[in-house]
Amino acid sequence: MRIRLCLAALSLAGGAGLATVSVPSATAAACTDIDVVAARGTFEPGTLGFIVGDPVYSALQRKITGKSLSSYKVNYPADLSLTSAAQGNTDLVNHVRSQAASCPDQRFILVGYSQGANVVDNSIGISSAGAVVGSPIVATIPTALEPRVAAVLLFGNPIRALGKSVTGTYQSRTIDFCAAGDPVCESGGDDVGAHLGYTANADAAAAFAATRV
Repeated sequence: MRIRLCLAALSLAGGAGLATVSVPSATAAACTDIDVVAARGTFEPGTLGFIVGDPVYSALQRKITGKSLSSYKVNYPADLSLTSAAQGNTDLVNHVRSQAASCPDQRFILVGYSQGANVVDNSIGISSAGAVVGSPIVATIPTALEPRVAAVLLFGNPIRALGKSVTGTYQSRTIDFCAAGDPVCESGGDDVGAHLGYTANADAAAAFAATRV
């Protein structure tokens, strides 16, 4: 599975220059109505993430009207090291706690792609230990802040290959895309290219989030 993930990462890096997307600007401190917190995939380029974060944020800006949005790129290596996802987990939770304290009325949309989905899973209390580039939970969003997480948008989520999914508090606020044949989220999947196609789900994810903010 790790070999397949490496192949997907190499394909992503090699193909990133072949397409053009509108890259949104990312800000981290503004007291906007909604803060979009995005954890990119392994080796994924882009402001918030070329395949998922950037197109999803652009789609959210189109779909959510009458509210101001800001964005935050989770600060973590997004590499194949054993501590990468754990570092992202820590940074995401720290960011949400800090923003929530500074901006009492702000709500959050969490976005995670591939390893970034592991980061989000851990942050909402669903362990990614044992999944591709996963880790044990090291931090979770405090219970008092759970109602301020409006939506959780996941793509190519590695825990799904283990037969797991988001359950409990966040289940009704979560949409989790796994393309047919994607070896990162589908046990036995053998289509590496499927893992690189989640830009196509950006509008559907944004439409889902727009009903929950």
